[in-house]
Amino acid sequence: MADQFRNLLVVDDEKSMRHMLRLVLEQHSYRVTEAQNGAEAVNLLYKEKFDFILSDIRMPDMDGLTFLDQPEVRNFDGTVIMMSAYGGIDTALECMKRGAYDYISKPFKPDEVVLTLRKAEERRTLRQENQELKQILSRQGEPFSIDNIVHVSTGMKQVLKLVRVAARADSPILINGETGTGKELIARALHSESGRKGQFLAINCSAITSGLLESELFGHKKGAFTGADRDKEGLFSIANNGTLFLDEIADLPLDLQPKLLRVLQEGELRKVGATRSEKTNTRVVAAAGTDLRDAVARNRFRNDLYYRLAVVDIELPPLRSRPEDIIPLTEHFLARLCSRERRSIPMLGEAAREQLLAYSWPGNVRELENYLEKALIFCHGETLELPPLPRSSGCRGGDNEAIATEEYSLKIASRRLEEEYIRKALARTGGNRTQAAQLLEISLRALMYKLKDYGID
Repeated sequence: MADQFRNLLVVDDEKSMRHMLRLVLEQHSYRVTEAQNGAEAVNLLYKEKFDFILSDIRMPDMDGLTFLDQPEVRNFDGTVIMMSAYGGIDTALECMKRGAYDYISKPFKPDEVVLTLRKAEERRTLRQENQELKQILSRQGEPFSIDNIVHVSTGMKQVLKLVRVAARADSPILINGETGTGKELIARALHSESGRKGQFLAINCSAITSGLLESELFGHKKGAFTGADRDKEGLFSIANNGTLFLDEIADLPLDLQPKLLRVLQEGELRKVGATRSEKTNTRVVAAAGTDLRDAVARNRFRNDLYYRLAVVDIELPPLRSRPEDIIPLTEHFLARLCSRERRSIPMLGEAAREQLLAYSWPGNVRELENYLEKALIFCHGETLELPPLPRSSGCRGGDNEAIATEEYSLKIASRRLEEEYIRKALARTGGNRTQAAQLLEISLRALMYKLKDYGID
């Protein structure tokens, strides 16, 4: 990572903690500046430019939560990570609600801090690459097209045929499918085929707390709550005459569900703190990785909202049920990845093809793309050499076929498996949620919502 991404401010009232973090982080090429409380850190933000802030919560003069509320920190362009030996999920949620990227529980191992910072760096790099890609595409004038979706299978042909028919209507659409099957890609295809002139915007309902999510969706008026120093347009207003994609809709908080239902039924919304409603012509496409009917049965999702969203219900098939798409997708990803890296495309031998076709791909298309990116890193010859695939996920056929014949919902079984993995990760890390999230390869925020969802203390 370039030097400009490595200026770091450590804020902690314990001198020994600051000293330990300095020793560890300087070994990993971070330039460390120290502050003993929030007030001193604010003064330093006036004088120097930092990329990261690593701050304790309990400190004299100005504690960590008060520090997060300071204008200098709210407008900070870098990443803030909080740490504390006190509090639990509620404390972590409060930190993230006030703008922190992550939360580390003390005591922690030095490697845990480094790993968290590395993930923050990767997130920042991905954001920059995403912005650069958007700028390139806008300059090239290449709008998204449904014809660019790589497929040869009958299952995907049927899905895209339904997309073309449903796109022209204004009704809400619900996309169901496992993680990594390409739900956002289908949502973009719906927008592209709809002919709508407005923007396509996407938001993950599980990644933002309830209070912030309401403001993000509907906007707010100045003075509506602490920190609302100006009016803000919500995504429904920004995407007017366009499409708003609500990913992980099952995690939409119950208190926001009636407000979304009103937008869908009446075509109007009310900003937080506003006294009047305003019209919106935003088309809603929602996606769920689990069966929403299960959430309805558990009283976590409104029945009327479910039926309003599912006017058109699109089911995305997992990659293991359409193996004929694996090789075309592989060739597509290899070409795109090699073009990005400015290298020649390696040959895909028969052994590699058999290995790809034998695997069940539980992570679906996303897993395939990430696996090929990893393979290219270690490939230096003209023929693609594939690294070993995880044994635990299994291959198609055999035991997997036996599981498929059992008389229970696959989506319910997926939830049970997810809960089991979360419990195993917590047991392995001794209850350390940050480390467990890293093992599960999800964000700490997503893990905390899942802990509440499954009732795991």
